[in-house]
Amino acid sequence: MNITKAQVDALNAIVTVAITKEDYSDKVEKVLADYRKNAAISGFRKGAVPMSLIQKQYGKAVLLEEVNKILQASLNNYLTTEKLDILGNPLPVVTESIDWDAEHFSFDFELGLAPLFSVDLTAKNPVIQYKVVADDTMLNAQVERIQKQYGKLISQAEVKADYEVSGTFTNEAQGINAPANFALDVFANKKVAKAFIGKKVGDEVAIGTKGLFDDDHKLMDYLKVGHDAVHGLDITVNFTIEEINAVEKAELNQELFDKLFGPGVITSVADLKAKIKADAEVQFAQQADQKFLNDVTDFLIDSTKFELPATFLKKWIKTVAETPLSDAQAEEEFAKAEKGLRYQLIEGKVMADNNLQITFEDLKAHTAEIIKKQMAQFGQLNPSEDEINGIVARVMSNQDEVKRLSEQVMSEKMLGLYKEKVKAKAKEVNYDQFIKAMYGE
Repeated sequence: MNITKAQVDALNAIVTVAITKEDYSDKVEKVLADYRKNAAISGFRKGAVPMSLIQKQYGKAVLLEEVNKILQASLNNYLTTEKLDILGNPLPVVTESIDWDAEHFSFDFELGLAPLFSVDLTAKNPVIQYKVVADDTMLNAQVERIQKQYGKLISQAEVKADYEVSGTFTNEAQGINAPANFALDVFANKKVAKAFIGKKVGDEVAIGTKGLFDDDHKLMDYLKVGHDAVHGLDITVNFTIEEINAVEKAELNQELFDKLFGPGVITSVADLKAKIKADAEVQFAQQADQKFLNDVTDFLIDSTKFELPATFLKKWIKTVAETPLSDAQAEEEFAKAEKGLRYQLIEGKVMADNNLQITFEDLKAHTAEIIKKQMAQFGQLNPSEDEINGIVARVMSNQDEVKRLSEQVMSEKMLGLYKEKVKAKAKEVNYDQFIKAMYGE
C-alpha cells in the first residue's frame, strides 16, 4: 500500500491511496473460507461447496467490502500520523468506473485544509466592557414591586387608572395566547391605558402592538414571542379581562423584611435597597460578562482574516445533508455556517496559543458549584461533601451533560483570558441602557 498527498493550493489537497493485491488477498480468502463453511447451496453438503462457486457468488462483494475497510482505516491512520488539520471529511474523487477485476486499485480523496492564521488579542479594538449598576430609579421601582407583590388584592367591578388587571393576550394568526398581569402604567401608549378605564371582567380590549411599550423587547415578556419577531411588530392583539384588582401596598416594616430575608437580616428600607442592589448587580455582572464574551467573539471574527476552502466545504455540505441539496442550497447552508466555523477555528487557535485545557478537576469543581447553588435554592445550604460528590458522579456519567458542562467551563476560561488580554473600554451604565446596548438599539 502507498499513500501520497498532492498539494493543490494552501487550502486543498488530493490524497491518493494505492492498494495492492497483497493488502487484501489474505483477508478476502479468509472471509470466503468462512462463507464456504456455512454456505447452504442445493446439491452440496454444508462445508463442501466448491470454492470456485463461493468465489463466483460472493467474491466481488467481499472484495469491495474488504478493500473499503482497508481504505478507510489506512486513510484515517494517514491523516492522524501526518497531523493534517482538515475541515469536514475527505471526499472521494468520483471516477467513471473501477475495474474490480484488476489486482491493484487507486483511490483519490479531496481534502479541505484548515487555514494558517494568527489571532491578536491585544490589538486596538472597539469592545466595551460594561459595568451595570442598579440606580435609584430601578431600586425604587423594585421596592414598590415588592410592596405590591406582598400587598393585599381587593377585587373591583371595573377598571380604574391605578388598578391591576389580569387576563390573556390573544392573536390567532400569530399563535399568541399569553396570560398576563399588569398595571396600566406599563403602557407607553397612553391611549391604550385609557381604553381599559371602565372595562369589566369579560370585556375585551383590542390593542395595537406598535409603540405599545417604551421598549419593544417587553413584547417578548407579555406576548411570549421571540426576539426577532418583536422588532417593528405591528399587529392587533386582543386582551380579555379576567380579574380587576386594587392593590393595597404592604407596609415597609420589620414583618415584611423578615418575611423576605429571614429574621433580623434586614432592618430598614436602606438595608432593603442595599440588598436588592447587591443581588441585582450580581445578575447584571453575569449578563455583562456574556455580552463581553459575545462582543469579543464578533470582534475576533471580523478582525481575524483568513480564507476557507469554500468550494470544498460546499461540496462536503451536499454529501452530509439529510436530503439532496442543489448548488444554490449548499451555498446558502455554507453562508449560514461560515461565521460559526470561523469562530470555531479562532477559538481553537486561541486555546492552543494560550494552553487552555479542561481537566477532570475543572469539570468536577464546576459541576459541584452548580449543584450547591441548585440545592441552596431549595433550602439545602450545607450539604455534605459525600452528598455533593455522589450527585457529581451521577451527572458526569451522562455524556451529553459532560459535553454541555465542558462548554460552560471553556467559556469561563475564554472569558477570563479575554478579560486579561483584550484591550476593552470600561463603561458604567444602568440596566435600561445596558439592554439597549445588548440588542443594538
